[in-house]
Amino acid sequence: MQSFFITGTDTEVGKTYFTARLMHTLAQNEVKVAGYKPVAAGCEVINDEPVNEDALAIYEACNVPVTLQQVNPVALIPPIAPHIAANKAGITLELQQLIDGYWRLASFQPDVLLMEGAGGWQLPLGKNLWMPDVVKQLQLPVIMVVGMRLGCLNHALLTAQAIRQTGLPLHGWVANQLSQQPMPYYAENLATLREALPEPLLAELPFEADYTKPLTALRNILG
Repeated sequence: MQSFFITGTDTEVGKTYFTARLMHTLAQNEVKVAGYKPVAAGCEVINDEPVNEDALAIYEACNVPVTLQQVNPVALIPPIAPHIAANKAGITLELQQLIDGYWRLASFQPDVLLMEGAGGWQLPLGKNLWMPDVVKQLQLPVIMVVGMRLGCLNHALLTAQAIRQTGLPLHGWVANQLSQQPMPYYAENLATLREALPEPLLAELPFEADYTKPLTALRNILG
């Protein structure tokens, strides 16, 4: 089983968009794929159950018989930082709980299991618990999604540095355009990142609202 952790340089940079597109591409290539978003904040209550839009997109991209609750075991209603939302709900997030959720999905024996974070890399989950603690425990290689906008150079370089400092492998990075109109001097910013980051550029994603559209760089992404 191949498995990767998908992180971003910030919130709203396209982690779910990339994750769902990659999953749909794998499914269309008859690869068994599952996704895991252990913690999500910002949910709509549907049939008395909290449903997060990003988690739902990942669930709908799975082609193994998992449930939404297995894909997203911790669904918090307020659209705020997860550790604050959990505290307000009287919930304590535990490392083992999130690890167990990953292995529960792995038991379905997908060929590829993608785990997506929330927000950026250094996400607090509770007192003395951070999302990188979960990723390190699972020893997952990391794919970093860079939202191509003003400030992305600093965010990408600092995020990559933080990932390396945990001892985890940074498998590569993805450049994601966030609007129909590319950022000013997009090519120059991309060239700066390619020169500054030793890890490979896995995919360059122009703005596209349809996350079911297949990725052409699939072989490059998985390695």
